[in-house]
Amino acid sequence: MQSAPILFRPPGGWVGDVIPYFWDGRYWLFYLHETRSGVYDAGTSWHLACTRDFVDFDYRGEVLPHGGPQEQDLHAYTGCVVEHQGTHHLFYTGYNPAIRDPATGVPLQAVMHAVSDDLLTWTKVPQDTFYAPADRYEPGDWRDPFVFRAPGESDFTMLLAARTTGGPERRRGCVARAVSSDLSTWTVTEPFSAPSRFVTHECPDLFELDGRWYLLYSEFSERFTVRYRIAPSPQGPWQTPGDDGIDGRGFYAAKTAGDGGRRYAFGWIPTRQGLRDDGAWEWAGDLAVHEITARDDGTLVAGMPHTVRAAFDVALKMPDPQPVTGYWSLDDDAVACTAPDSLATLWATELPARCRVTTTVSFTPGTRECGVVLRGSDDCDSGYFLRLEPSRQRMVFDRWPRPQLGAHQWQISGDVPHAVELERPAPLDPQTAHHLEILIDDTAYVAYLDGEIAMSGRMYDRRTGGLGLFVGDGEARFTDTAVYVRTEGDDG
Repeated sequence: MQSAPILFRPPGGWVGDVIPYFWDGRYWLFYLHETRSGVYDAGTSWHLACTRDFVDFDYRGEVLPHGGPQEQDLHAYTGCVVEHQGTHHLFYTGYNPAIRDPATGVPLQAVMHAVSDDLLTWTKVPQDTFYAPADRYEPGDWRDPFVFRAPGESDFTMLLAARTTGGPERRRGCVARAVSSDLSTWTVTEPFSAPSRFVTHECPDLFELDGRWYLLYSEFSERFTVRYRIAPSPQGPWQTPGDDGIDGRGFYAAKTAGDGGRRYAFGWIPTRQGLRDDGAWEWAGDLAVHEITARDDGTLVAGMPHTVRAAFDVALKMPDPQPVTGYWSLDDDAVACTAPDSLATLWATELPARCRVTTTVSFTPGTRECGVVLRGSDDCDSGYFLRLEPSRQRMVFDRWPRPQLGAHQWQISGDVPHAVELERPAPLDPQTAHHLEILIDDTAYVAYLDGEIAMSGRMYDRRTGGLGLFVGDGEARFTDTAVYVRTEGDDG
């Protein structure tokens, strides 16, 4: 018997783009409900799950139905929810591949409007629908409305994922802007941000944190990752930090919400085609939540929500660690290894299907790599490797061995030293203790380094195995290595 899942996925479906909204002491997580029915034009609707702690969810089912085959909102795509004068306003993207722009022939996207008194029953306001002005923006990319009212302003501002009509084909993506005094009639103005970098800036989101403003969006180009920019005010100017991401390829379409004290980013960990490690990334998956804070220099930090950590608070009894290769010194609370010209591995314990893994590692100058093995074989010859690489200043998720696809040893899946998309820049200083914390929920994982750097992904090909430690071409010391399960239920 396994413990209950903690990364939310609805019965009979998957989580697409999340539209988080904090109201009445809890988070209302509207999201695009994906069924994988195989019939694309069956339509997409908004569903809802409510939570106070990102551990237990109250799934409410469909709340914003999609339109019919002849209506603009056959697919009700991403948007936002805001409150004004006692009424909740929902803005969303309407898309129907059968409704096309007469000038270009491309399917139109539109901004659409609905209202509610209780967040559960919504009344659509079709007369408020509006499209991209053709003289400035491409009609097929006009989506993901995000509405806010800046301090000191009376008008509302809407941000949109859009593309300008001029410029290099794959660099026309921008964040468009429209303004309104009544949330019904909108005037499109100059772009909010147009850096000439990406195909589109999906799911734009704006928030204030510790006196700075942040523009968050998902790059819809090659990297498919969540990025952010920093400014002293909502008017800019927008600056790009050195590391402008909050996760890697395995976390997408994040939008944020806060309770006035804490702020969280809500995205999804995509599934992979065929439920295998080599499968192509798919749209939608499991909900993942990071707590977002800011360093003194304004750069953002993505950490595990404290409520999630608290839910995994039962430490499993650890057996005596078993060195596999290399020479390890063992004591009550630490293991250490010197492996100047080799890879040393150690088997620590079995891993439940759902758990929280922690360890703290320090390494000497010049160490090539160190980290943990997840779902490893007893001899650590197979498994997933969460690897710290000080010389490259990055954290990498890897697997060993890669499947052999052809008749010869050199015909290896991926033919690269690691899954390139699954890496994160990381300041790795020798002689400094670095803390790793990994949440594992069946095939999904979320790893955190030093409570600040997040990396999410999937583990399909190996569903069982143990926890190991390793160090390559150097010296490392591991302390406080532990595996935790949830308070309620079985340990997996």
